[in-house]
Amino acid sequence: MPASQDEVPARLRITVARLSRRLKPTAAAGSLTTTEVDVLGTVARLGPLKLSKLAVVAGLNPTMLSRVVAKLEEMQLLERLSDETDGRVCRVAVTAPGLTLHASVRSERTDVLSHELAQLAREDQQAIVAALPALERLAEALLERPAPQPVDLHELAKAPL
Repeated sequence: MPASQDEVPARLRITVARLSRRLKPTAAAGSLTTTEVDVLGTVARLGPLKLSKLAVVAGLNPTMLSRVVAKLEEMQLLERLSDETDGRVCRVAVTAPGLTLHASVRSERTDVLSHELAQLAREDQQAIVAALPALERLAEALLERPAPQPVDLHELAKAPL
């Protein structure tokens, strides 16, 4: 029986979310929240970033991002850098201890996934490998989409039913 038009995207979304949730917690991250680990990983992958760019990439509002960056800076995992061209602009960069922690988290997550993949039937392993290029293209396409605009709850409350 063929899947309905809405069934495949819904199943894919649920599956990716479940995989992500199960891979996020790590012993290496210690007391860091998943948001803090994600911000650290973003800066480690993309290099020094302006706070405004980091907020967009991380999907956080500036107030929340400021708190996260302050905590990571206090833990000496991130550092603030002044911009050479504009002294008003602040960038954040990962420190050596931050890189070490990021590598440990990535390694732990990769090890967990490697172990679980090895438990699957050979046919399932081959199907996953075959699907990777298409999934990578899908991920890239989603990154290129503009971020959804937040709903103004005050305006929504005023709207007639």
